[in-house]
Amino acid sequence: MPRFAANLSFLYNEHVFLDRFAAAAQDGFQAVEYLFPYAFSAQDLAQRLADHGLQQVLFNAPPGDWDAGERGLACLPGREVEFRDGFAVALDYAHTLNCPRIHVMAGLAPKGVERAALQATYECNMAWAAEMAASSGCDVLIEPINTRDIPGFFLNRQDEAHRIVQGIGAPNLKVQFDLYHCQIVEGDVASKIRQYLPTGRVGHFQIAGVPERHEPHVGELNYAYLFQVIDEVALQCDWSGWVGCEYRPALGAVDAATSKGLTWMKSLVKSGS
Repeated sequence: MPRFAANLSFLYNEHVFLDRFAAAAQDGFQAVEYLFPYAFSAQDLAQRLADHGLQQVLFNAPPGDWDAGERGLACLPGREVEFRDGFAVALDYAHTLNCPRIHVMAGLAPKGVERAALQATYECNMAWAAEMAASSGCDVLIEPINTRDIPGFFLNRQDEAHRIVQGIGAPNLKVQFDLYHCQIVEGDVASKIRQYLPTGRVGHFQIAGVPERHEPHVGELNYAYLFQVIDEVALQCDWSGWVGCEYRPALGAVDAATSKGLTWMKSLVKSGS
């Protein structure tokens, strides 16, 4: 069975953020991820991790002005200094939290700017970020995101992401493979796991049910089968990463909503799958 990490930006919203660590640990999670840590001190977050025996496995670099609709800076010409300053902050957090992965959002493609210019900026920024993170032993991840959830997002497909990573050639630059986004844009998810996981370029998986982005056992994807595929291929290629649970509980933020929706995970533990 894959190792699951609770995404605290999506799960346990019935609790204030800092109380979500305890809730995740109580439900049996051994690791957490979330979108952004920057509203809290790294020391406070590290203490929550230590208090509840949790490992931080992923968070995002600063995305620009999130509240204004920005979804990353990496592909935006003219924003390179801001991108680099933000990534330096992310590295500081990763060091304090002992987090081995930082996800860098590509950003929205501006109208009227040639894609070639965006591509060049993106690849330059990602090469720089990977170089900066290497000395810390930290992986930098890029993620294709569907344009239904984030219209205009620069990076949408697995093949495109893997071409970029392969082209840059930094061993610590990898792809964040979100099965939810992949199914919406491309489908054929199991075949893509078999294709890309053995390459060494997949740094992390994320999951959610399709199309509503609820629990993984709700919707059109057969996650029980996909988890078996991940296990099978991971064993063959010695991959030992995490699967982030980045979904919105179907019950919303009512009391114990997240815990009540974890029947899918408890059934896997019970069956030993």
